[in-house]
Amino acid sequence: MHDLGAGFGYLLQGQRWVARHGKQYGFGLVPGLITLVLYLGALVSLAVWGADFVGWATPFADDWSSPWNGLFRGFLTAVLFALSLLLAVVTFTAVTLLIGQPFYETLSETVDRDVSPDGSAPVSGLPLWRELWISARDSLRVVLRALVWGVLLFALGFIPFLGQTVVPVIGLFVTGFFLTEELTSVALQRRTVDARSRLALLRARRTLVWGFGTPLAVAFLVPFVAVFLMPGAVAGATLMARDLLGEETEDENDREEPDAIPRPH
Repeated sequence: MHDLGAGFGYLLQGQRWVARHGKQYGFGLVPGLITLVLYLGALVSLAVWGADFVGWATPFADDWSSPWNGLFRGFLTAVLFALSLLLAVVTFTAVTLLIGQPFYETLSETVDRDVSPDGSAPVSGLPLWRELWISARDSLRVVLRALVWGVLLFALGFIPFLGQTVVPVIGLFVTGFFLTEELTSVALQRRTVDARSRLALLRARRTLVWGFGTPLAVAFLVPFVAVFLMPGAVAGATLMARDLLGEETEDENDREEPDAIPRPH
């Protein structure tokens, strides 16, 4: 239970950190806004043409008598949109982190310097293109695992009672784990911790991860909230990464730094 509260505490500390550093917060909003526009465009297109796509994909139902063809295709359209929404929730963080790699990398470094006793921050020393490639590769692995879980939980959702009570709760915990895995990767990748080692660290402290990621997963279900919480989530995940690696962290109130916007590198 201590780790559960500590994880939630890191989430709050991250939001508090960006609230105290307003320019970095605005700096960190840019990638989320770009991703939001892309996702909204995709979902609107699906809402407009989803039924046409289902009709094209199910020509065998053309000769079915009414109302069975309409009910069948209506059900498939609803399933397609529901899966797309689930995919959007699961992949939003990964896509935003990929688009905003230079922004969040710099934000995470600033947090590290702010809370490090000696004012330093680990750096990977890799060129930007290499960091982007590693981030894209690892994000794809996370998304594929999340999709497998998503399909499984969606199927379990048809079980009476359990599908409407227990399964959604499990889904939030699973989504929270994957969100935390993505967010902590920003700080851990700078420390040259590979994907396998990152996953081992998170599995060893599952309750800490759930305390951080599950409330965030709940918040991300509210439209547009993810955009505004992302900078603080990256900051909080950086603090959590320091805990996972046993690094000493100085209270943010003990250090004063100029509120300047660092440039992405």
